[in-house]
Amino acid sequence: MRIYCTTCGHKGRINSREEVTRTYVKLYCQCLDATCGHTWVSTLAFSHTLRPSAQHLDTLIVDRFRSMPADQQQELVKFLKAHAVA
Repeated sequence: MRIYCTTCGHKGRINSREEVTRTYVKLYCQCLDATCGHTWVSTLAFSHTLRPSAQHLDTLIVDRFRSMPADQQQELVKFLKAHAVA
């Protein structure tokens, strides 16, 4: 990850970080231009999922199935049985 000084635009470096939560981190940064010397705090945060983890796919499917009306559940079960791969 590249960071740049918010004052002069030169490359910066992350000196340390503080994990506030698993999805929100404070980055303590320093400009690498010796004539600038600016230090600042940036944040790094989780925004949203683009594709769910395959590790949690079973849970997502079961939760989605349980949220469906009973008639849709029955239709889905019938469909899956008809298209099951042995």
